[in-house]
Formats: sequence, C-alpha cells, structure tokens
Amino acid sequence: MSGALIIERGERCWTFTLNRPEKRNALSSALIEDLISAVDDAHAQQIPLLVFQGAGKNFSAGFDFTAYESASEGDLLLRLVRIETLLQSIATSPSLTLAFAHGRNFGAGVDLFAACKLRYCTLDSSFRMPGLKFGLVLGTGRFRRLVGEAAALSILGSARTFDAQEAVDIGFVQSAAPQAQWPGLLRKAVDSAGLLCPQTRASLYRVLDGDDADRDMAALVKSAARPGLKARIRRYLETPAPAAK
Repeated sequence: MSGALIIERGERCWTFTLNRPEKRNALSSALIEDLISAVDDAHAQQIPLLVFQGAGKNFSAGFDFTAYESASEGDLLLRLVRIETLLQSIATSPSLTLAFAHGRNFGAGVDLFAACKLRYCTLDSSFRMPGLKFGLVLGTGRFRRLVGEAAALSILGSARTFDAQEAVDIGFVQSAAPQAQWPGLLRKAVDSAGLLCPQTRASLYRVLDGDDADRDMAALVKSAARPGLKARIRRYLETPAPAAK
C-alpha cells in the first residue's frame, strides 16, 4: 500500500479512507491500485460491508491531473481503464457498499461515490462530473441509472455542479446528514449487511445491478481512445467551471 489509503479491517466491515488530503484525495494511479487490491481482498474474505470515505476537506477531487502533460495518451487511457475497473468492482460487489461524502467532489471521485449502493453526504457537499467536457464517458451510465435520464441530461449535459439538496431530490443520495450522524448510519448498514448470508446477498445484488459492465467499459475506452485526449484535458483545465444551479 502507498499510504494514500487507510484501511480499517473489522469482522463485519472494512472502511477505506482516501488519505491524500493535500491533494483533496485526487485519485492517483497508486491510490487506484491500492483500492482495487483492497476491495479484491475484502471480497475474498466475504466482508459484509465496505465503506468509503475521505480524509480532510472532501471525499475526492477525482482524477489526479498532476503531470498529465508528461504522460502518453496510452498511459492516460490505461489509468482511466483502471478507474473503471475499480468502479465496476464496487458497483458489482457482493458486499453491501456505503460511501460518505463531504465537501466539494469532482469527476471520478463522484463516480466512486455513485458506485456504492448506499450514499450519504453532508449538507454542505457538492458534486460535479465534468468528464464530458473533455470527451470522456466515465460513470455516465451508472449516474443515469441512479437519477434518471432527465436529471442526468440536465447535470451531465452542462457539466454543472449540484448541491446536497439536489442530490437528495434526484435520488443520488439516500439522505444528507451531518457527520455526527454518520456512526448511526454506519451501524444500521452493518446490521443490514449481516441479515443475509454471503451467497444470498451476492445473488440479490447481482440481480439488482443488471449487466451493463461491458457496455460501460466500452463507452469509456471508445471516448478516451479518441486522439487528442491531452489537448481536450488542457482546454478543460483552462476553462472556468460553470456555476451551481
């Protein structure tokens, strides 16, 4: 492990804390690989509940653009494929998955949050998914399945920020609650995750999740492999973000 991820391992629950507060928990290659490995380990041990949260001021700022200019477009594509691999592992997890978000969250960080079955945020949380601004289709299908086509088109089509109240209104989160209430929500999730045996829980989630993994991966690869990815990223980073609704 790189130190960018803190794992608390219990008999019924593993908690994964993104631990790059100085980078607003942006998803570096090392952090992504740590998460993939840790989630695989949890699955191998049939842990009933997996919890994701962020240290510092927010959950995650998404893709880490540090030194992207020095990377090849092939390297960037591989990094994005590994992010989608992580998202699929969480979205199709045989464990109950829960995420707590706070602060300002972006891109792949929002996708990571959205991949979990239970999602809670603080009242001051905000979310923005700007990948389409540089031609990237990442998490789009999952987001549409959560909030519906109309809300997804409104938010993704303009790459605008949405706040905690809108997140509740469109069903993106189960509720917005102060961090002081998170331990109670966690206890309820632990109890819920333990109601079914691992095999039954996995079968239930498999039926409920559907089978869009190949389509989601294909959409990502097709969008990211289009020539000029770095130039599109550069234009996005140089363009001011649109205001919240």
